[in-house]
Amino acid sequence: MTKQEPMLQGVRVLDFSHYVAGPTCTRILAELGAYVIKIERSPEGDHVRRLGLMADGISTYYFQHNHTKRSLGVDVRCAAGLELLYRLVPKVDVVVENFAPGVIGAIGLGYEKLSALNPRLVMCSISVAGQSGPLSHKPGYDYIGAAYAGVADLLGEPDRPPIVPTMAIGDISTGVAAAMAVGMALFNRERTGHGQLIDASLLDTYFHMHEFMVPVLSARPGRYQWQRSGSQHPTASPYGIYRCRNGYLLLIVQQHEMERLARAMGTPELAKDPRFVTPKARLKNNQALKEIIERWLDGFADRDAAVAALEAERVPCAPVLGLEEAMALPHLRQRGTVRRADCPGFGELGLPGMPVRFSNYAYPTGLKVSRVGEDNEVVLREILELSQTEIAGLYDSGALLRAAVVSESQKARRA
Repeated sequence: MTKQEPMLQGVRVLDFSHYVAGPTCTRILAELGAYVIKIERSPEGDHVRRLGLMADGISTYYFQHNHTKRSLGVDVRCAAGLELLYRLVPKVDVVVENFAPGVIGAIGLGYEKLSALNPRLVMCSISVAGQSGPLSHKPGYDYIGAAYAGVADLLGEPDRPPIVPTMAIGDISTGVAAAMAVGMALFNRERTGHGQLIDASLLDTYFHMHEFMVPVLSARPGRYQWQRSGSQHPTASPYGIYRCRNGYLLLIVQQHEMERLARAMGTPELAKDPRFVTPKARLKNNQALKEIIERWLDGFADRDAAVAALEAERVPCAPVLGLEEAMALPHLRQRGTVRRADCPGFGELGLPGMPVRFSNYAYPTGLKVSRVGEDNEVVLREILELSQTEIAGLYDSGALLRAAVVSESQKARRA
């Protein structure tokens, strides 16, 4: 089947976002074919340009979250810079920002102003707690959303403080949700002719992740004492992480799979043991069952041999892979979940791929990242049809910004 043109081809996005949640949203839109213009308000650019490993003036962190976008350096404190953005707004379809609530309006770029310039505009504002409500004034980052959503309190061992996950779960998930919402709003605009404001928050995203206990607790308030359960799931058994000779494996066994586990372990009588015969009994005796399973696992030479024995009886399980093991997994390489990209100063880097696949669309290859203001001239010629003289005047006025140093590799690419 012939691959389609990029499905968001023709969609233009002004990206005022920084750090992770907003850039995740706009990166997804860019990979689906949108023309994303990242607005950077100083020669230093987005804060994450200085995070991660650095080489040739490029950071691995920035490359991951901002490839496939164009960089337009604009000083919004300058009247000419603000006016330039006002000229761009009628030419774009989407604006994405993730300042603290109120900041984008104070700059002069709030939804009321921009929608007056472009009634078809879809604007997405991303924040910790949303644009309305008692917490909307709070600035903050990923883990603040997790704390307020009742998520952080569930993570960790029961006799220890809650833990902080070593990844931006809320930021990335909110960025994915925001990209979905932008797509829906663009679809709705095609039917109605009207744009709208999308209010996306990390707190809302985190709370949406609760899959079980919210209705239970609301139906029986005060009846349940929900607590951290560490490596074991609090509502089922056997369900959790189990120690092997050289690592750990994850085991999830539902009622109809208990006999399979007992066969795999060579102890078919285990499935008929009164302590383990029902889900409720197993949960009550979870520690005893965990000890039995781990004694059995200790008899294998390594984790992979134990996984093979379980898989022979179709028991749901998985090795708990280290990140480097996961990055080398053939399945993830074949699907493009782990992909490779050339990055100036680093050569070939591994990057996370997109979370979904389409039957009739191929994601772009040859990913590149721009330095601050590298695409000023190209964007202004393509979108506003400005002459070189007009662009030079914007530089002279201080409206346009760009990085002080452009590497030889960047110069060659621009040439």
